[in-house]
Amino acid sequence: MPHYTGPLLTRPTAESLLAAREAGATAWSGSLDLGRSTGTAGLQEDAWLWRGERYPWPPAPKDRSIHYWDGDEFAPAARFSGSLIKLVPTEWNVPTFEIDGIKMLPTAQASPLDDARRKVTLVEPRGKVVLDTCGGLGYFAACCLEAGAARIQSFEKNPDVLWLRTLNPWSPDPDAPEHGGRLQLVHADVSQAIAQLGDASVDALLHDPPRFGIAGELYALAFYEQLARVLRRGGRLFHYTGSPNRLTSGRDVPREVARRLEQAGFKAQLALDGVLATRR
Repeated sequence: MPHYTGPLLTRPTAESLLAAREAGATAWSGSLDLGRSTGTAGLQEDAWLWRGERYPWPPAPKDRSIHYWDGDEFAPAARFSGSLIKLVPTEWNVPTFEIDGIKMLPTAQASPLDDARRKVTLVEPRGKVVLDTCGGLGYFAACCLEAGAARIQSFEKNPDVLWLRTLNPWSPDPDAPEHGGRLQLVHADVSQAIAQLGDASVDALLHDPPRFGIAGELYALAFYEQLARVLRRGGRLFHYTGSPNRLTSGRDVPREVARRLEQAGFKAQLALDGVLATRR
């Protein structure tokens, strides 16, 4: 799917546009792509102009919503097909996403892109072939591209998440010329697709699965054994686990994951909000 190139509106952006019109301004300067760039919009009484296109004045979007132009109106960047999946603004400009109101990426201490960058650094991707098991919005892949990875193979199971990526200007576009074809994004369930990857075919691995209650198969010993099979000896794996509350869940998921990875052929240790492991 091609990436969306139209304006994106959050509540503060829309309010800023409307305030400029009310003040009698004929132009407004700011960002209409969630902070990726800045530009100037022309202001008229019944419409506003941006990049040669004319848009009607919208009602102010709700908080925690991002709206895109669907050709007829500014619609929320959200879909419902069994679960409500939506793109959500953050104070860092770089958005996160939610599934049924559950935030999928950490945003409390840093932008989700900076958070991904810290984790990607642990696997030292420069010059390497990297497997990104659960692509999400693509921030791991973006950081691998930035760090000079030779190639990234990324899987994403959910078609609605893939659609959100096309709206999100911070998600890397596999077809962008500047990436030189280094990012391969596949719509597939990695728990099944991994069987098609060759032994020792990747140099580094990033595993950011949904929480255990949603995708328990991606925490299973059988899947970890597949990860060990495709990762070369000495290759590094970062496995995001989050920090589930042990008092309410009764489980220590990070340590469970570390023990299971050890069984599968890794040397594992807790790191950041997950587990860093090396293929033995």
